[in-house]
Amino acid sequence: MQRFIDLAECGRETIVELLRLASRLEAVPQPRALEGKVLGLLFLNPSLRTLASFQAGMARLGGSAFVISPGQGSWKLELRPNVVMDGDAAEHIREAIPVLASYSDVLGVRVFAEGKNLEHDLAEPFFSAVRDTCPVPLVNMESAIAHPCQALADWKTLDDLDVPQGGKFVLSFANHPKPLPLAVPASAVQMAAMRGMQVTVLRPDGYALPDPIMNAAHEAAKASGGSVRETDDRREALEGAHVVYAKSWGSPRCYGDPEAERAMRADFGTTWRVGRDWFDGADASCRFMHCLPVRRGVVVEDEVLDGERSVVVRQARNRMFAQMAVLHRLLRGE
Repeated sequence: MQRFIDLAECGRETIVELLRLASRLEAVPQPRALEGKVLGLLFLNPSLRTLASFQAGMARLGGSAFVISPGQGSWKLELRPNVVMDGDAAEHIREAIPVLASYSDVLGVRVFAEGKNLEHDLAEPFFSAVRDTCPVPLVNMESAIAHPCQALADWKTLDDLDVPQGGKFVLSFANHPKPLPLAVPASAVQMAAMRGMQVTVLRPDGYALPDPIMNAAHEAAKASGGSVRETDDRREALEGAHVVYAKSWGSPRCYGDPEAERAMRADFGTTWRVGRDWFDGADASCRFMHCLPVRRGVVVEDEVLDGERSVVVRQARNRMFAQMAVLHRLLRGE
């Protein structure tokens, strides 16, 4: 494995091997496995769990890490190709990536969607530019349409909790004050489909996931024996559910138009806030998942988030073990 960009690129067999390695590293630490190795971390967008879990994971394997946050102690970076750099950005990513890679054995990069044009973001132009200029193993720490590190940790969490491989996985849209990127919902649907689950995307009218995301999930489900569908019928979607994964995302219908988005959300109220009653028809062991950060009282009620169904902290902890497995595999090849 030379890079970790998205789950589909890795394939199911590689993902399963990574999950086994993550569990081994959790049970039997290897504090000198990556001794002398350096992880470079480039964050063009904010982070809490991703930043901390990568640093902690690399330290637990005996390596070290450095962090660059452009505009916060380092030069602002320009991402666009063929542009006259007469604005705030002092350095172009075409120079920055090879330079940072020359200091690193592996490089992790986070660059969110621009959020202005859906087709543009679906094409992943910014992360593609990073990939094309990076000469060392590369890890996607979240791009416009993919968050494979979160998805790998989510898969490990499902395995840890013995959630059935063919169980019912509900990815539900949740309310939020502003439109959020598609990366987490896209990767969550892909992950659950690759795992062989019966996936339902529960969302209001106007929030259907874009065709490229759903088509990829359908292909994964076909290969694994799972299924994927969408609905706006909450009661039917949650019937017998083993997992409710809440996440907000922007409407493809008014992508890049905040005013139109606000108008669409104006009447949502508490309709798309996960509450205890959401689990009335679910499986008795149904779990609540969310990638964090989460807005209490907006996305989910405190009673659910603090209750026994919630596994959000376990998901966050598994970020570290999942990423340790990725780094171990990239740098040791075992």
